[in-house]
Amino acid sequence: MSREETAYIEKLVAINRVAKVVKGGKRFSFAALVVVGDGKGRVGFASGKAKEVTDAVKKASEKAKKSMIRVPMREGRSLHHDAFGKFGAGKVVLRSAPAGTGIIAGGAMRSVFEALGIQDVVSKCLGSANPFNMVRATFDALMSTVSPRYIASKRGKKIGEITSRRTTAAKAAAK
Repeated sequence: MSREETAYIEKLVAINRVAKVVKGGKRFSFAALVVVGDGKGRVGFASGKAKEVTDAVKKASEKAKKSMIRVPMREGRSLHHDAFGKFGAGKVVLRSAPAGTGIIAGGAMRSVFEALGIQDVVSKCLGSANPFNMVRATFDALMSTVSPRYIASKRGKKIGEITSRRTTAAKAAAK
């Protein structure tokens, strides 16, 4: 399957209208922030600028498809571990959640999770609520996530040794 045949989920996060004052009045242009994902662990974002909204969205989605990242997911529905991301004054905390929790997140972060294909996550945005900064901070957090398989290969251990600690630690914390 080539890139064009893959069905992408496109989410329009924000549109900014910018006015340039000229001799005859004002000239408007638009900046669109778009998140694109395949719903199976790949996601990207970009902003596009144009004189028309549709052109700005089209530019942004094309650019976002080129800058996609892969995020490891547990059972294809949640994150492997908690993550913290920061961009500018915007900070986000992402927490993995048990099955059936759903996406508990604000607008800009929700778009990222829906495009990514995550079904269970709890997140909180701290500081700035600017959608551009929130998306960038969310991507900062997602890029810092790693899978137990990767950690096991780096440490020269078996995956069972890494994941069994997580379950025993959770049981100990529950007591």
